[in-house]
Amino acid sequence: MKALIFAAGLGERMRPLTDATPKPLLRAGGRPLIAWHLERLAAAGVTEVVVNISWLAEQFPEALGDGSRWGLSIHYSHEGDVPLETGGGMWHARGVLGNDPFIAINGDVWTDYDLARLPGQPPGDAHLVLVDNPPHHPGGDFALAADGSVCNDGAQKLTFAGIGVYRASLFDDWRRVIGETPGSREEPPRFRLAPLLRAASAEGQVTGEHHRGRWTDVGTPERLAALDRELAAGPAG
Repeated sequence: MKALIFAAGLGERMRPLTDATPKPLLRAGGRPLIAWHLERLAAAGVTEVVVNISWLAEQFPEALGDGSRWGLSIHYSHEGDVPLETGGGMWHARGVLGNDPFIAINGDVWTDYDLARLPGQPPGDAHLVLVDNPPHHPGGDFALAADGSVCNDGAQKLTFAGIGVYRASLFDDWRRVIGETPGSREEPPRFRLAPLLRAASAEGQVTGEHHRGRWTDVGTPERLAALDRELAAGPAG
């Protein structure tokens, strides 16, 4: 199975830390955030990883090389000076990702989730990992039904962890789903993944699971510092 790591964001909420360093290359627990993902992807049997890059793009090959130190082959998907958002970034990398199901993971999260648990063949267009709602996102994103299906509405919503398995079929009708949004008609197109997931969920094409272990959205310098202290204090999992 192949994987995509989203690493193209501008990291605006992390400034001034990201003035000189892309957010996924910021360090926690003694290593760059993205290195935790690469280690866990390799442990899960992934052999090829696409890293989409934009802001300070030249730093990624310098820091990660070709991926051989993790037993991986890394491909870099350069999106230019303006990131293509999650949907556009995934679409732009489709030539390397191919038609088989693939993992995608946000480069600015940390988790002890075992990526080997992800289904190699999800029953629908996507399978998402959900977590308890953090204080900065109390409303959640999706509800998880007893049968494992992901719903847009429900009594108790969970937060999307930024980890999932996707099929290329998620993009079959993406232009109609996205509609006229800023960047969607450009080449390459720029658009978010969330509308596609919500449309697929409404059609019963998204499954999920609830991860109750450790997870952090490293969205601010304060949360990065807290994660660094947490990892320094105990086993990383």
